[in-house]
Amino acid sequence: MTANSMGPSEKIAFLGTGLMGERQARVLLRAGYRLNAWNRTREKARRLSRDGATVAESAVDAVRDADVVITMLANGDAVHEVLFNQGVADSLQAHSTVVDMSSIRPDEALDHARLLGRRGVAYLEAPVSGGTSGAENGTLAIMCGGDPRVFERVSPVLRCMGRPVLIGAHGLGQLTKLANQMIVGTTIGVIAEALSLVEKGGADPAKLIEVLAGGYADSTILRLDAQRMVDRDVRIRGRSSTQLKDLNNALRVAQQAGSPTPYTELTAQLFSMLLQEHGDIDHSGIVLAFAHNASLSRESQAAIS
Repeated sequence: MTANSMGPSEKIAFLGTGLMGERQARVLLRAGYRLNAWNRTREKARRLSRDGATVAESAVDAVRDADVVITMLANGDAVHEVLFNQGVADSLQAHSTVVDMSSIRPDEALDHARLLGRRGVAYLEAPVSGGTSGAENGTLAIMCGGDPRVFERVSPVLRCMGRPVLIGAHGLGQLTKLANQMIVGTTIGVIAEALSLVEKGGADPAKLIEVLAGGYADSTILRLDAQRMVDRDVRIRGRSSTQLKDLNNALRVAQQAGSPTPYTELTAQLFSMLLQEHGDIDHSGIVLAFAHNASLSRESQAAIS
């Protein structure tokens, strides 16, 4: 298989068909790719069978005849478990490429690249941003790290799901994703804070969303999440636990790099409070944290001091 040769004739194994993965896999099926789907909870993979996917009994079964193996799993430990402890890496074809679209730490991506490289398997990290709507519509931002030749080879597959950009070597795609999550998390938090202020001051928070549209404070997050905050619609599109995981990973990497992160630290505290008080709801549910003024004030003051 040469560069630019990949097309719908290639076979894809998609490991992890949760909130994001199911939608991404469906986009690939619509593009004409043959696809084996596997998920730890089999019912989630089975939903793709009516779209033409073959549902595999195990991750190993899914990858045996695959040209491209896409992983979209909860965290770095889950990726390592599936690839190396469940036997996936040892079951890959010699020409296979593993594309990890999960959000994990840069050091974990480097480790996976090294371990797969020992087996002669190409690896590209390709975490995404854009939420379930981006996954469904094939408009994800895809942040890639790895060999340019591998990136070129799998770009046709990635372009079905969104806009892939090669950031640089292994680890840098995941570093970029952490930076993305710092921006996403803090923006969601400050939008919730602003809506709470407007509401408590006696104005209609929906009017704030309307008047800011097209202005300097406008953003994708304002357009997609603010109305959900007003409606208290906490149905899961992006898990709060995932947001907190990414923020904590960003804090860990920043500490190692000696980079200050005051906003990210406060935002991580907010999401930790949200999970404790309301469970693993949608990340726009952060607005609910502002209903607890006393505890929130104490947390903020403690972080500042």
